[in-house]
Amino acid sequence: MSQMLELLLQHKIVAIVRGIEDRHADAAAQALIDGGIHMMEITMNTEGAAAMIERWRTKFDSKAAIGAGTVTDVTLAEQAVAAGAQYLISPNLDEDVIAYGHEHGISVWPGVMTPTEIVKACKAGAEAVKIFPMGTLGISYLKEIRGPLADIPMMATGGVDLHNIAEYFQAGANAVGMGSKLVNLEWVREGKFEQVTERARQFVDAVRDL
Repeated sequence: MSQMLELLLQHKIVAIVRGIEDRHADAAAQALIDGGIHMMEITMNTEGAAAMIERWRTKFDSKAAIGAGTVTDVTLAEQAVAAGAQYLISPNLDEDVIAYGHEHGISVWPGVMTPTEIVKACKAGAEAVKIFPMGTLGISYLKEIRGPLADIPMMATGGVDLHNIAEYFQAGANAVGMGSKLVNLEWVREGKFEQVTERARQFVDAVRDL
């Protein structure tokens, strides 16, 4: 088991930072860390993502694992790894990205939906998968696929909120990816970083004993 997968299974939450302006990024990351978040990804379709990843690796190296999200192809994987990303997360399954991660010792957690995609991802070398879009598929879907696919680490992404996060884990999720429900960009832009920290703390508390 890789160090990144160990962290994922231990901390259970990946904060997805998408569309943030560079000038707000460091303060937002610090606010999340202050709330107990240990894993953060910047999506590669965020302007200046690579520069932010590189800066966060330096600034928050001992406090949080920094990954890249929305890594849809090898070109983006190359950019992310060059910037120092410690893990790569995708909304899709691209076996070339998984192979690239293996070559460079980087964890890759691809986006999958169907049982066929999940098994295909594992055969290609993914050590965990991202079940997406969970907001549409629903928690009962996760429960159903968990039966025959019991041994594969799964991160559920989409639809997670404070009122239902426990249900995701009860249905079989090992971790969750969280975007706007955790990283409220309106609060960030308004400088309400204490609220960002408090929201993070609420989610961290919610998964602590799950």
